[in-house]
Amino acid sequence: MAFFRKRQQLVTRHPPLVTLLLMPTRLIISESERGADMFYATRFRAPDPFVYLEHRGKKSLLLSDLEIDRGRREAQVDTVFSFSDLQNELKLRLNHIPCSEEVIAAFVKQQGARRVLVPRDFPLGMACDLKKWGITTTPVKADFFAERAIKTTQEVGALKHALKITEVGMARAHEILKSSTIKKNLRLEWARQPLTSELLRCEIEIAILRAGGIPAGDSIVAGGQQACDPHERGHGPLRANELIVIDLFPRDGKSGYYGDLTRTVVRGKASSAQRHLWETCLAGQEQVLKSLKPGASGKKIHQALQDFFTREGYPTEQKKGRWSGFFHGTGHGLGLEIHDSLRFGKTILKPGHVFTIEPGLYIPGLGGVRHEDVVVITEKGYRLLSKFPKMLEV
Repeated sequence: MAFFRKRQQLVTRHPPLVTLLLMPTRLIISESERGADMFYATRFRAPDPFVYLEHRGKKSLLLSDLEIDRGRREAQVDTVFSFSDLQNELKLRLNHIPCSEEVIAAFVKQQGARRVLVPRDFPLGMACDLKKWGITTTPVKADFFAERAIKTTQEVGALKHALKITEVGMARAHEILKSSTIKKNLRLEWARQPLTSELLRCEIEIAILRAGGIPAGDSIVAGGQQACDPHERGHGPLRANELIVIDLFPRDGKSGYYGDLTRTVVRGKASSAQRHLWETCLAGQEQVLKSLKPGASGKKIHQALQDFFTREGYPTEQKKGRWSGFFHGTGHGLGLEIHDSLRFGKTILKPGHVFTIEPGLYIPGLGGVRHEDVVVITEKGYRLLSKFPKMLEV
């Protein structure tokens, strides 16, 4: 993890006082296993909430006795303080045992701050309690760390590794489907038992674990009509000659970055209608990829994609109360969260943006298709980070 160190270097070792005064004072109280902002700021993994304060360019942590020794070794901050030491100091001074919020408020004041910026999902109850102890919190409406939107070379490398882990899971899915037996009722059998979405998902996630990933737990393996709902996990027996959507999005257990990859296959023989749907979706993805470059509008690219699908006979519409066609985003940001804050359809592309590109077509009565890959926007266009091949029939 050394390559992540000091990503926000100051221009000089001793910046001018005016620069220090203009630096935002930021407070985060969160765990960092899922709290992406906290992990981004500290590169320290902990399952329970702890306190991060950034004031005048100095980064500090307030940690419990459970985490303080490890925090001093691993956290990429300037100083680590002991929660219990500060609590005991306040107890002697105030003649009572201070509550957690009082300790946190004292910590913030000791660093010279009374007004702090907090993430927009900062707990309301905590904000009210801190106000009682003299700390004013102001939620940031935009991204708490705007720089997270532009991935560094090191972050792109971490994403590529997360995708390699993801591709191990996808390869296992293809291997099992290819070796499965098609029974007379068109149900699939593998290892002398019915091949279900649940069984295939389990085998995929075991492969991801062995490769160093943390499985999502709700990986998508959806066949037939289930594949017409983009976020249907899939359940029950898988059948031959039906479209099967496999969408995997594990996290690299070491770096914390996510991979995201979708492939759609048929075990057996695809019909002409299924093939046309699959090939049209692929052509749509290729159209999007050709449009990727700095300054391009995600909104316009998305609209052009919907128009293309409509011309090919797959308009986005509702039929008998169900959506049909292409009715989700073209892609989303990817990084320390499976859905980083960037939304493709609301973004003007810049070098360093990382997106999934995942057009999908969902036709009740026929099935669903989604092709998903990950790209990084470059100075001249884009670079494809995912490498797993696409094949319709296995």
